[in-house]
Amino acid sequence: MLVLLLPLHGIGGRGDLPVPLWLAIYSAGAAVAVSFFALAAFWSRPRFEVTAGKSLDRLTRLVDARPTRWLLKLAGLAALALLLGSAWFGSSEPDLNPAPTWLYVWIWVGIIPLSLVFGPIWRLANPLRTIAGFAPRTSYRKLPEGIAYWPAVAGLAGFLWLELAYPDGSESIVVAIFATMYAGVNVAAGIVYGPAWFGIGDSFEVYAEVLARLSPIGRGTDRRLELRNPLAGLATVPQHPGIVGLLCLLLGSTAFDGISRWSAWTRLTGDLSRTQHIVVHMLGLMAAVAIVTGLFLLASRTTGAARIRPGVVGRAGLPGAFVHSLVPIAIGYAVAHYFSFAMFQGQEGLLLATDPFGRGWDLLGTSGMRIDYAFLSTGFIAGVQTGAIVLGHVLGVVSAHDRAAELFRRRQLRRAQYPMLAAMVAFTAGGIALVTGS
Repeated sequence: MLVLLLPLHGIGGRGDLPVPLWLAIYSAGAAVAVSFFALAAFWSRPRFEVTAGKSLDRLTRLVDARPTRWLLKLAGLAALALLLGSAWFGSSEPDLNPAPTWLYVWIWVGIIPLSLVFGPIWRLANPLRTIAGFAPRTSYRKLPEGIAYWPAVAGLAGFLWLELAYPDGSESIVVAIFATMYAGVNVAAGIVYGPAWFGIGDSFEVYAEVLARLSPIGRGTDRRLELRNPLAGLATVPQHPGIVGLLCLLLGSTAFDGISRWSAWTRLTGDLSRTQHIVVHMLGLMAAVAIVTGLFLLASRTTGAARIRPGVVGRAGLPGAFVHSLVPIAIGYAVAHYFSFAMFQGQEGLLLATDPFGRGWDLLGTSGMRIDYAFLSTGFIAGVQTGAIVLGHVLGVVSAHDRAAELFRRRQLRRAQYPMLAAMVAFTAGGIALVTGS
């Protein structure tokens, strides 16, 4: 019914910008720079650190009610059962088994709009957390010192390697093995270390929680749901080295995804053997992550050349202080790279759901239907890609400036941020070039 998943990440948008590439890059960079100088002129005090939202008491009671909690848990368990069932027992043909699409599109890409719209809902439906909770325990082992978030970074690195470097990542048996191993490791850790494990060790939950910080719905200090300025929620992203690693990994992997679809890259790697393919793509992925990480660390630490107010920087230093500004950038990159993939391949997940186990069923009445590639024009896709990158970077500049207003005295505020501005402009130009290059 359809070719393999991975080559479809950028379908329908590459090289189709309604304006020349050089003009798009210059315009986007200028938009980021103009935003910065406008903020420097009119925004001299932090506004998000002390912003309180409007309490949503009725919604809090509804979400925290036992029937709602169990409904979300059952939905999560059913989704996991369907994913594992179709992966293990469905068709062995990648284009006939919905499990790869469900994992790479519905779950991995779907986490973004789900978390942005509904806030911290993933942890309520997380089936791994639910399964671990079924094990009767009276006490849990204490999490090791300094481990926070690094298990999630390691798990995410494994998933991204499977998606971007392993040539058979879209095979249903590969998805089955990965999903089973991932679930088993996290459930076992959740039984040993308790519910606290999932907030630092489950890559998908940690990723969803970070994204949810940019949602207009979040939990206040009293644990009630509140309607807030999304950038105020963004300011609460934990200042931890593991979060820095997580977001740099996301940005670097998305950059490599764009590079790996350039015609120059495919020409150079098209004749490689299986082993060579894995090695070259893994090294490319590592190099892209290293470059993005190095650029962010250099920019954030160079920002520290200005005098910082005492007592306002946490254990992660300046990279941790500014890491929250990478969240909208990561979202913008993800939308740019996965938008067309989700719009088209996402349809395949629904069409194949009519026969999840390869039994010849037609549960949804969609047998024989095909993906509609015509409902979005390539120009529209290119516009979404460019707009997502620019908006993500503008929001990143705003959030970074607000944090800088807290860290630096007013007379140092503009000069202190020049390194971060340079990094933002570079990320913007590079992101547009990656999604539109050929």
